[in-house]
Amino acid sequence: MTEPREAPAAAEQPDPGAHTDPPGGPDVRQPRRGSAAVARAVEALPRSVNGRATLAGAVVSALLVLAIVLGSRMLRNFDSALLPYAVASVFLAFGVAYRYTVWVSAPGARRLFVNGWRSFFSAENFRRAPTALPRMIATYLGFQKFLGARSHARWAAHQLIFWGCVLAALITFPLTWGWFTFTSGTGAGPGYEMRIWGFEIIGFDSLNFLGWLMFHGLDFAAVLVIPGAAFFLWRRMKDRGAMTGQRFAYDMVPLLALIIISVTGLLLTFSSIFLHGGGYEFLAILHMVSVVFTLIYIPFGKFFHIVQRPAAVGMQLFKYTSRQGDEVFTCRRCEEPIDTGAYVENLRGTMRDLELGFDRWAEYCPRCKRVLRGNAYLSQVKKGYK
Repeated sequence: MTEPREAPAAAEQPDPGAHTDPPGGPDVRQPRRGSAAVARAVEALPRSVNGRATLAGAVVSALLVLAIVLGSRMLRNFDSALLPYAVASVFLAFGVAYRYTVWVSAPGARRLFVNGWRSFFSAENFRRAPTALPRMIATYLGFQKFLGARSHARWAAHQLIFWGCVLAALITFPLTWGWFTFTSGTGAGPGYEMRIWGFEIIGFDSLNFLGWLMFHGLDFAAVLVIPGAAFFLWRRMKDRGAMTGQRFAYDMVPLLALIIISVTGLLLTFSSIFLHGGGYEFLAILHMVSVVFTLIYIPFGKFFHIVQRPAAVGMQLFKYTSRQGDEVFTCRRCEEPIDTGAYVENLRGTMRDLELGFDRWAEYCPRCKRVLRGNAYLSQVKKGYK
C-alpha cells in the first residue's frame, strides 16, 4: 500500500485570521468608512430570493403605515370604522412588494425591468422620441388597444373594469388612510368641505349636483365594473376556448369578488336612501369582508398583472426606441425581419441566463425554427422515413 502524501506544514498554510500584506509592502491606505458601511449593508442583505422579498415587503408595508400616520395628521383624521380596510391595504402592500421582488428576480423579468427603466430614464430616447412614453402610457396602459385586436367586446368589458377599479381606488384608499376627508361645520350638512391631508380643497353643497356626484363616486365605479365583470363571467361559462384552461380560484374568483363588492356597495346606497338604513349593518359587514378578501388576494392571484403591466410598458418603450435607431435583425435562414438587434440580443441574454443552451435559435424566425426542428427530427429520429 502506498502512504498518502503528507499534508503541508502548518507553517506553510495561511492563517485565515492573520493579516497578509499585498506584494510590494504593507498598504497604508485604509478603506473609506462610507464604502465599508455600504459593503457591510450589502453583506447584511438576505441572500435568498424569499429573504429579499420578505425584507422588501416589510419595508414597503412599514412605509405605508408611516404614511398613514403622517397623512392622517397623527391619526386625527383616521376613521376607526375603516380600520379593517387599512389593515388589508398594509397586507396588500406587503404582498405586492414580496411578489414583485420574486418576479423581478427571475432572469427574464429582471432584464425586462432593467431595460424598461433604462429606456425610461434615457435622455437620448427622450430627444429622439419625446412623445413615445406618453403615447404608450395612454394606448398600452390606459386604453389597452392591444386587446382591441383580439375582440372589441373583450376590450370594452376590460375598459369598464379598468376605469371602474381606478375610480374606486382613487376614492377608497385616500379615505381609508385618512388622507381624504369630508367635514361639515354643522355636523349634519348640507355644506361640506373636502380636505386632503388636512388642507381644504373645495367646499360644496351635498344637495346640489356636484355634491351628489362626489358622494356617489363609488356607485359610479360599481356601475362600470358590474357589466364588465359579468361579460367575462359569462364568457368563462360559455366560451369553449376560455373554459378549457380556466381555473376556478384563478379565473372565476376575481370576477365574483368584483361583482360582490360592486353589488353590496350599491345595496348600501339603496338601503340608506330607500330603506332608511334597513339591513345596512349586514350589508356593510358583507361588503367589508369582500373588499378585505380581494385586497389580500390581489398579490397572489390574477389581479397581480395590474402591478406587472407598467413594466410591460417599459419593455414596449425599449422595443420602440430600439427600432428608431437600430436596424431590424433578419432571420439567418430566410432573411425575413424578426425584430431589432437589441431585442434579439436581449432575448439571447435571457436564454443564456437560464442556461437553456440554444440561445442561437433566437436568430431564426418562427417558421424557420419549425422547419429546422422538422429536419432534425427526420434526420435523427426517423432516419430513412419518406
